[in-house]
Amino acid sequence: MNFWKVIRKTAVGRLLALRWMGQFTDGVFQSALASFVLFSPERQPDAKSAAAAFAVVLLPYSLIGPFVGTILDRVSRQRVILFANLFRALTLIFIAGLIRNGATGIELTIFVLLAFGVNRLILAGLSAGLPLLINLDGVEGRNTLVSVNAAAVTGGTVFVVIGGGVGIGIRTLLEGEVSANQADASLIIFASICFLITALLSLRLKREQLGPMANEIRKQSIAAAYKEMAEGYRFLRKVRDCFSGIAATAVQRGGLTALTLMALLLNRNTFNDPADPDAGLAGFAFAITVAGLGITLGAIIAPFGVKKYGRHAWIRYSLFASGILPIALALNQSEFFLVATGFFAGMAGQGVKVTNDALVQSKIDDNYRGRVFAVYDVIVNGGIVSGAIIAALLLPPSGESAVLPLVIALTYFMFAILLLRKSRFNSDF
Repeated sequence: MNFWKVIRKTAVGRLLALRWMGQFTDGVFQSALASFVLFSPERQPDAKSAAAAFAVVLLPYSLIGPFVGTILDRVSRQRVILFANLFRALTLIFIAGLIRNGATGIELTIFVLLAFGVNRLILAGLSAGLPLLINLDGVEGRNTLVSVNAAAVTGGTVFVVIGGGVGIGIRTLLEGEVSANQADASLIIFASICFLITALLSLRLKREQLGPMANEIRKQSIAAAYKEMAEGYRFLRKVRDCFSGIAATAVQRGGLTALTLMALLLNRNTFNDPADPDAGLAGFAFAITVAGLGITLGAIIAPFGVKKYGRHAWIRYSLFASGILPIALALNQSEFFLVATGFFAGMAGQGVKVTNDALVQSKIDDNYRGRVFAVYDVIVNGGIVSGAIIAALLLPPSGESAVLPLVIALTYFMFAILLLRKSRFNSDF
């Protein structure tokens, strides 16, 4: 069954609509937070504060990941996604109230943590449930899974970018009519309504349609969450090519995060007047949009690359290709090379991500899939935070640095050559 037949004749289309609506809303929410925290006239961000923002958003989920994975292997994933979106909608109402009042303290941090932590639960549930909607028998089934993953992940990224653009557009319309804080709060209320719509979209899927399948673990005590997560980790280590692919994805995402912080600082403090944060926000939004186009192209190319070279080779080639343009950026810190690097690194990185998602989904039994995807998220989050910390250590407030892009390029090359070498990373594991 080809990709379009899968979309028309199965529930995959409903799952994609649910995922993309949620990620569109993420884009709106993130644009409001970025405007409030990083592009306010009274705030002058540096690499350390931006890296701290990444850590605040991602590290707490890494601590609750074991519990999340156990939940996804025990109870209806459709119900988890429904109630998680309702919870996000409620959480954003509190965030809007805090931002309207200009609050930047611990209370805002806590609610933002809750909102982003729940989001990872939603995405892990969607990824774990997707293979149950597709017939995975034979090569055609595995190739279809690659195509659907490419559509799911890339469409999600595109909708995040679109949501960010819509958020910036709405905020621009509100400028002059209300205060900056009121504009950001209004955006977050709009996002809350969109999360409510996303929750309603989850009702188009049946309660058990995303799994988990009937298994004994659902009868066990939930108090064993961390022990069971360790079992999932040990199971993953036995499937060595999946573990290596996840590590490669984490490394690639870490490098992209470091490049994102570099783009933020260059646009905020070097390419534009630091006293004009709106110009910096516009430049950063343009760079992210172009990177999003690269990500889209990378997902379109991935199924063809997998068909020609195989999943393992395509992941290896994509990671190696990710390191080429950062070398050019190291030599020339211009807007053109920054945008070009984001485009090509995003394109190659998406080849790593969507192909490895399909690899993990097809080789991990459903009894472990929720926990394995929770481990996957924890490892990738660790890579993202590590990339942010490295950027914070290497980047000056201006964002100009030849060292950081070179470190990223060398890391990509090293992992592609050593971790993903053919003798270690192949279908025999």
